[in-house]
Amino acid sequence: MPDDRTNPENRPSPDALLEHAEREGRGRLRIFLGAAPGVGKTYEMLMAGRARRADGIDVVIGVVETHGRKETQALVDGYEVIPRREVEYRGRALEEMDIDAVLKRRPALVLVDELAHTNAPGSRHPKRYLDVQEILSQGIDVYTTLNIQHVESLNDVVAQITRVRVRETVPDSIIDEADDIEVIDLTPDDLIQRLQEGKVYFPQTAQRAIENYFSPGNLTALRELALRRTAQRVDEQLLNHMQSHAIPGPWAAGERVLVCVDSRPGGAARIRYARRLADRLRAPWTALHVDTPRLAGTSEEDKDRLATNLRLAEQLGAEVATIPGQNVAQDIVRHATANNFTHIVIGRPTRSRWRELIEGSLTYDLIRNAGDISVHVISGTERDAQTPAAKVKAAAEQKPFQIWPYLFSTAYVAGGLAVSTVLDQFFDVRNLASVLLLAVLTSAVTFGLWPALYACFLSALAFNFFFLEPRYTLTIRDPESIVAFAVFLVVAVIASNLTARVQRQAVAARSRARATEDIYSFSRKLAGAGTLDDVLWATAFQIASMLKVRVVLLLPENGTITVKAGYPPDDTLAEADIAAARWAWEHDRPAGRGADTLPGAKRLYLPLRTGRTAIGVVGLDNDKQGPLLTPEQQRLLDALADQAAVAIERIQLVADVDRARLAAEADRLRTALLTSISHDLKTPLAAIMGAAGTLREYAAALPEKDRADLLSTVVDESERLNRFIANLLDMTKIESGAMEPNYALHYVGDIVGSALDRARKITGEHRIDTDIPPDLPMLRLDPVLFEQALFNLLDNAAKYAPPGSAIRLQGWLDNGTVILQVMDEGPGIPPGDLERIFDTFYRVRKSDQVRAGTGLGLSISRGFIEAMGGAISAANRTDRPGAIFTIRMPVPEAIPNLTVAKTDDAA
Repeated sequence: MPDDRTNPENRPSPDALLEHAEREGRGRLRIFLGAAPGVGKTYEMLMAGRARRADGIDVVIGVVETHGRKETQALVDGYEVIPRREVEYRGRALEEMDIDAVLKRRPALVLVDELAHTNAPGSRHPKRYLDVQEILSQGIDVYTTLNIQHVESLNDVVAQITRVRVRETVPDSIIDEADDIEVIDLTPDDLIQRLQEGKVYFPQTAQRAIENYFSPGNLTALRELALRRTAQRVDEQLLNHMQSHAIPGPWAAGERVLVCVDSRPGGAARIRYARRLADRLRAPWTALHVDTPRLAGTSEEDKDRLATNLRLAEQLGAEVATIPGQNVAQDIVRHATANNFTHIVIGRPTRSRWRELIEGSLTYDLIRNAGDISVHVISGTERDAQTPAAKVKAAAEQKPFQIWPYLFSTAYVAGGLAVSTVLDQFFDVRNLASVLLLAVLTSAVTFGLWPALYACFLSALAFNFFFLEPRYTLTIRDPESIVAFAVFLVVAVIASNLTARVQRQAVAARSRARATEDIYSFSRKLAGAGTLDDVLWATAFQIASMLKVRVVLLLPENGTITVKAGYPPDDTLAEADIAAARWAWEHDRPAGRGADTLPGAKRLYLPLRTGRTAIGVVGLDNDKQGPLLTPEQQRLLDALADQAAVAIERIQLVADVDRARLAAEADRLRTALLTSISHDLKTPLAAIMGAAGTLREYAAALPEKDRADLLSTVVDESERLNRFIANLLDMTKIESGAMEPNYALHYVGDIVGSALDRARKITGEHRIDTDIPPDLPMLRLDPVLFEQALFNLLDNAAKYAPPGSAIRLQGWLDNGTVILQVMDEGPGIPPGDLERIFDTFYRVRKSDQVRAGTGLGLSISRGFIEAMGGAISAANRTDRPGAIFTIRMPVPEAIPNLTVAKTDDAA
């Protein structure tokens, strides 16, 4: 990013020196950057650490992951390794770098592997790069490793290339803070060979990685990303070095393109050429405008052209910079040398020869002063395309005539005349002109040019009438007095013009400052808006308050354009306005009041655009007649509309991403459902059909016992099929939100007994232990749903626990909550599956002896329990292998006294 660190005296840049001073006292950060896992980052980091140890530097290992690689482990041997700190998480002990031990040990250099690592919950910092920053702040150097796919700004690019979204990322500021970046590079063929040899992953995992992530195309693209990001950081370091040491540029170590933008015709052609040049050179480019005092006097057409060119440069990807200046050529060269630009693009001279002799030529001055910078002079014969927005009629800036500035100017002159009359007794008459000139300057500073000119001529008349001989006449007798009067008049006119120009510039600067502050505040509102309604209302209010107009915002919906927001609130449009808004949307051009198309509409409708497409339409109107906006207001509206369009597009893109994610999830569920149906529905049907067919064909020939077994198979598989269909229906009710529990007060022990009785056939090969205290309070729940949830947990326990093992149900009261646990003696739940065990259609990998399931039972249990206000969780037993499912149900605050009303018969 170019900095305005220009210094005409070739002194070191204060900003660069300040940045260098801020690094004093901090440790140095060196990043070993790789394109992919397995390129040898950790190996090179350990080798570099050994080299520093050989130089007598105190080096320790904070954390290094060897991943079972023998050559890496061999390098670790001989280092002092800081013991890791154990963090308890979900019943597991995780090891993390002990940052307190590192700071207490205080080595000169610490090696920290895997910078993007996410620390276990309960650690001091959620991310390892934050640990590294704290170590650096204590003056300790750090060597660390990082893969390019973990850089935050490249996350989307990497996902597009590899089809894999990396969740662990580090901000780009970490790369920018690095003192050294060393790229560890391997060709794709060498890395794939390492994978095949098992030096990166285990053979089976390596083969899947080669087929997916580690394809030659992916690796080549990742290598380019790593090299480019490193080159970008090196270029920034070079620029900072040049600025801090006052080295005049350019140093052509890397190409940079600067295009000069002004209000002359042909600016769009220069910008497009600069973009093409930057693309050819693969270089960053900047559009620079030098804001001179002369710009305030240019026509509105020229101001519109300048604003359009700057917007075009921004849309084409340029860094847009505006700097104040007086001598345009010197300011451009100074900015280019300070920021190490190697190419400047400018238009050919357009002034006539005699004007160039008088005023000079910007192009020739730039070429003479550019030094080693290449200057590209573009003919500019390509005519700038007129944008549709230029065809909106602009309202004239009508300033009503006010008499009071002239009255005050008269008072100033009268005051100056009174003071001059008193001083006339002591000073020469020529000195009195300064007093009257002060009145002219005061009028110019206070009220501007025309009151100042009025005060100028009024002072000249007063000076002549009261102080030049013969006095009290307008006749001038002395030739010296004529010269004095003429000089006074000329000086007064020039001074009033210069002072009025300064006053206009001050007013314009205050106006720009207010507009910039309002636009900045608007951008912050848009950045904090999380919904489309928030963005639309903020946009409508900001445009209405800054331009003093009424605003409506329309967005496309169901093939047409509809009102979504307005300020003041208004959702009704006349037929002519609807037609104008629709035309503006369909043709991406203004329509309505003040435009060439459908000018009879009440409002002016302008399309909201981004660099990609049109987003919507904004409608404006007020109570005045004629065109709505002045040229200055049109430019302000363009800035507001651009920000609003980008914010609306951001919200819509987020919604599109959510819809795509939901669609992908729906596809995943649909695929899982079809897979489940193809297996879990077809298997019992096949068993039923086989048993029924055997009975039909061979019933007479079969023994009674075989016929009974076949009939039992038909019944068992029918019940299994019935459970499967019931689970599908229950899951459909849960996901559609149609589940409405039928609440009543029940003793949980009765429901447990009912569930055990229903699951007797499933749990027949297991021993059932129950421990449900009889004094548990009654719970407000749906007995059918609660029983089904328990049945699913018993079915899951029987499915995974070996025959002959125990299934235990126990319950107790704990702080107003009834806790019920279902425990088995199976293999338990893999730690990586604990978070997903309740997901729909998710099934833990199991042995062939375990009967198949649908992946719905636990998900249904969670849905039923949560629908009744409870909670369910899964964990592994600590006393022996097995899983524990825990249900927590709140005890009602007030349990009514249940009594039976006496009937007449009872009485």
